[in-house]
Amino acid sequence: MDDVDFDELVASLTRREENQAIKSYQNTVAVTCPACEEPFDDLVVCKENPTSLNLSRQLDLCVGSVDDQAVIFTHKKE
Repeated sequence: MDDVDFDELVASLTRREENQAIKSYQNTVAVTCPACEEPFDDLVVCKENPTSLNLSRQLDLCVGSVDDQAVIFTHKKE
């Protein structure tokens, strides 16, 4: 994630939710994931350590960190 301009990446996304534990964004413009270089569906930024995520569907995940916060790129399983 060191080569990625995270602020620019987030600026391309649509904010979905923010609460005490997480911020989430939807990828509506097919930005590619910095880990696997495939378009991702959502970006989740974990604001608290530890953070629990309750997933409502099965997803592939790519994980990184920015400013000591975990960032998770979700990919819907087909």
